[in-house]
Amino acid sequence: MASISGRKFAVLATDGVEQVELTEPVRALKQAHAHVVVVSPQGGEIQGMNHAEKGDRLPVDQALDQASPAAFDGLVLPGGVANPDYLRVNPQAVAFVQHFVQSGKPIAAICHGPWTLIEADGVRGRRMTSWPSLRTDLTNAGAQWDDKPVIVDGPLVTSRKPDDLPDFCREMIKLFEGSVDKRQAA
Repeated sequence: MASISGRKFAVLATDGVEQVELTEPVRALKQAHAHVVVVSPQGGEIQGMNHAEKGDRLPVDQALDQASPAAFDGLVLPGGVANPDYLRVNPQAVAFVQHFVQSGKPIAAICHGPWTLIEADGVRGRRMTSWPSLRTDLTNAGAQWDDKPVIVDGPLVTSRKPDDLPDFCREMIKLFEGSVDKRQAA
């Protein structure tokens, strides 16, 4: 597998993000020496959540209107209920995600994160998992849903919840490394 050292990955999030679903994938990517950019519709900071309780204010590296999806090698979509609910009604956020779907770049989505993928038409024909309450939404959008800690299907890795983060982060890194291999071979 190729290294993702120096490669650039976007984490798209906004207020209401499940804090650990942002911080743990970012930590895993940084440990692999990747360049990670937290992108949000607003600059400055976003409100993290620890389930239903407010967590920390988390720094945003780049405002969405300043971010070009073409500059990134992959995308992470953390969950939290409010975060993807806000993003999926933001046309600029949906277009950002659509770039990754249409270009075949790898996407890692956890918990409620796949809600934004539904709006970007990125789940049809995919085998995936999520927080259980998204099962019907994903099935209605054409995905095959399964209750597994982590599922990898093509350029997509999905996971259910914070307890699955060790498996999710491991498979995310493998997927991202594999995409670097494919791009280098092309």
